[in-house]
Amino acid sequence: MIKNDLFLRALKGETVQRPPVWMMRQAGRYLPEFIALRDKYDFFTRCQTPELAAEITVQPIRRIAPDAAILFSDILVIPQAMGIEVEMKPNFGPYLPHPIRTIQDVEKVIVPDVHETLGYVFEAIKLTKEMLNDEVPLIGFAGSPWTIMCYAVEGQGSKSFDKAKGFCFSHPEAAHVLLQKITDTTILYLKEKVKSGVDAVQIFDSWGGMLSPVDYQEFSWKYINQIVEALADDAPVIVFGKGCWFALGEMGKSRASALGVDWTCSPRNARYLSGGNITLQGNFDPSRLLSPIPVIKKMVHEMIDEFGKDKYIVNLGHGILPNIPVDHAKAFIDAVKEYNQ
Repeated sequence: MIKNDLFLRALKGETVQRPPVWMMRQAGRYLPEFIALRDKYDFFTRCQTPELAAEITVQPIRRIAPDAAILFSDILVIPQAMGIEVEMKPNFGPYLPHPIRTIQDVEKVIVPDVHETLGYVFEAIKLTKEMLNDEVPLIGFAGSPWTIMCYAVEGQGSKSFDKAKGFCFSHPEAAHVLLQKITDTTILYLKEKVKSGVDAVQIFDSWGGMLSPVDYQEFSWKYINQIVEALADDAPVIVFGKGCWFALGEMGKSRASALGVDWTCSPRNARYLSGGNITLQGNFDPSRLLSPIPVIKKMVHEMIDEFGKDKYIVNLGHGILPNIPVDHAKAFIDAVKEYNQ
């Protein structure tokens, strides 16, 4: 049994003394001990070496003590496993030298044997579970099919992902074949993550907000919902769509256990739009962690008051920034632990 199960209880919608708290990208760039490993090993070496991935996962648990750990990995391990080359360039980000632009390119993409291609992730989960010693739950994650496709078609990050959108609109059949292949791979991957020991999974739809509400249903939500349906009986599923407030109503009717909300949607609107019955997660502006510590604590308490302590998981509205002081990150976590109505 997990000693601190607040996070899992909130996912079930149970009444809690205080809401649980963790931070997206908490295993990473703001921690000096992470930077020491980053300077020693390149990005995919860290992802693909179970000992390193496990160590990075537990670093924030030791340092700032959130109520859940999230496995250190990357959403782009999925396209790598599917035969799409992915590099992580320093000071640039993801780079895919052979982007997908034609139906022929799509046909070459495989749905892999996840044991062969992603076994290192499952090993990292087992090691991490040992290191966590049932102190807190472990979250596994994947990118949404649409978000993965954005990188696969664009070849790199983008402010607008025009090439990815253009591919969907000019070659819809090819786009849907690719999205389905990514969906099938993601389901196999997440199911194996659960078997390996993660207690919950999160789907990151980082670029969902690039689509109009109508296109979102066709090119993103339809595929996310397949993943939710496939996983819902195995583990709680959190869906986080950045900029996707317009889809909260549809998401709220799904079998997801919780919905992530970014900082552009107020707690009141998020409750209203999602139907008021589902657990919500979010939505502190990551840049706000640069505020003075007393301001952070005051704002966190106000945020909890607005969301309500039940059916709520405190988090940021996106990943923590690299320039956040560690004591400010800890103040965010501590503010939640100090909360009482």
